Amino acid sequence: MTAIPTPIKPAGTAPQGMGATTRREAWWREPLVIAVGFGAFIVYSLFSALVWGPVFGAPYEASGYLSPFFSPLIRPDWLPSWFSPAILILWIPLGFRATCYYYRKAYYRAYFADPPGCAVGEPTIHRRYALEAAFPFILQNVHRYFLYLAFIPLLFLWQDAFLALRQGESWRIGLIGVVMVVNVTLLTGYSLSCHSLRHLVGGKIDCFSCSRGALLRYAMWQRATWLNIHHMRWAWASLISVAVTDLLIRLLAIGAIADPALRF
Repeated sequence: MTAIPTPIKPAGTAPQGMGATTRREAWWREPLVIAVGFGAFIVYSLFSALVWGPVFGAPYEASGYLSPFFSPLIRPDWLPSWFSPAILILWIPLGFRATCYYYRKAYYRAYFADPPGCAVGEPTIHRRYALEAAFPFILQNVHRYFLYLAFIPLLFLWQDAFLALRQGESWRIGLIGVVMVVNVTLLTGYSLSCHSLRHLVGGKIDCFSCSRGALLRYAMWQRATWLNIHHMRWAWASLISVAVTDLLIRLLAIGAIADPALRF
């Protein structure tokens, strides 16, 4: 009896080893920019939510403006002074972004070099990588549930933006109010362009033309697809806008800047 040889796993034609590649352009720029940008946001958001107020006493609301990191504001009287109310709500948007399909690709490349770029070799230790079928990365599969939760603070952010413009019986079109409207618009675009939402709208259906309901879902899927094409742009634009909005409100609260506004 002839022994059947053990099949050899194809290694591909790309050079093997960390950073090995035949690419001639500066492929490392994108993961470097992502590592710095995403890291800066994480550091700033944690500082603003956990340190700036409890340690330095900087308010998170001023002149009717509420920082997006604290919306909806949950502040029961029994909370100790050192406990930041952002902890009660910030885990939703952070969890939504951390498990986002685009961000997973981005920070896998930037922080884990898995791989550091297309057709670029990764560390040999990654040969034992079990993808997202093992702990802890299997937790990435809860992304769709974070999507559902993300619409809760999003609704409150729209309310905050309206209240920032509407003061009692008059309107106030201020710089920070306009920034808040832009911010919540970008956050809405980021949420509606989500891959999971696109699948929720048009997935698990075999015939788009077999019923009126299917045709409606097809029309919604087309619009979701158009948004999804620009998901990366929505992701970064909203990431920057939410940090800028929080920073402006904080600076206004400590008197470092003014808020020019038209009132009528």
